[in-house]
Amino acid sequence: MTVDRAAHDITLEGRIALVTGAGSGIGRETAHVLARAGAYVLVSDVDAERASSAAAEVRAAGGSAEHHVLDVRDRSSVRTLVGALIERLGAIDVLVNNAGIVANTAAADVTEREWREVLEVNLHGVFWCAQAVGAHMLERGAGAIVNVASMAGIVALDPQPQVHYNVSKAAVIMLTRSLAVEWAPRNVRVNAVSPGYIGTELTKRGLCNAAWAERWMARTPLGRVGTPRDVANAVLYLASDAASFVTGENVVVDGGYTVW
Repeated sequence: MTVDRAAHDITLEGRIALVTGAGSGIGRETAHVLARAGAYVLVSDVDAERASSAAAEVRAAGGSAEHHVLDVRDRSSVRTLVGALIERLGAIDVLVNNAGIVANTAAADVTEREWREVLEVNLHGVFWCAQAVGAHMLERGAGAIVNVASMAGIVALDPQPQVHYNVSKAAVIMLTRSLAVEWAPRNVRVNAVSPGYIGTELTKRGLCNAAWAERWMARTPLGRVGTPRDVANAVLYLASDAASFVTGENVVVDGGYTVW
């Protein structure tokens, strides 16, 4: 039986979605989920090979996608790519700011270079993309932006040290709220998703540390690591018209970690 996606609120049929950091992990799965919901997905990543393979996977699964190399730290490059995409495609209806990095360094040992690198990707990159795409959405009077933050922006995680990551994600949550308030009058919604421990390559490396893994699972009521699909489904909801009255929210997908 063929499902009529247009009969449901959770559809992105006919819409164009740009996903940053879509070459792996949560971003890659988000590209698949949005494509299955009907979106034409612009897969972007700083790594050309990963971006290309992710877009090819989406197409092989029956979705529509193309890939682009994008370093979100470079404001000029962001603006150039966004401008070219809008000129060629006519619109970007959805932006998913997913690109991010983490470093587990004790606060006393964090170098200036490492501090700046984490903030450049996790915070500045989110703003540069939101600003470039948001300007277009404001002109059209429509659009949805979903920023991938983290439960680390709500609680200080332990035992792993990652002060710069935590700070960057807390800032993304406040950026989300600030943009939501400013842009709501022009019908541009801005929300965030905050994942907990998700089974990506970064988290899997942490799970190899027995002390970390024991602490993480002991504090997660659902007792398991989440999947990229768990997060991608939340992104899809916020990007769709099912969330048409939702803006400025931070949807936490953490298995209950932050309820303690």
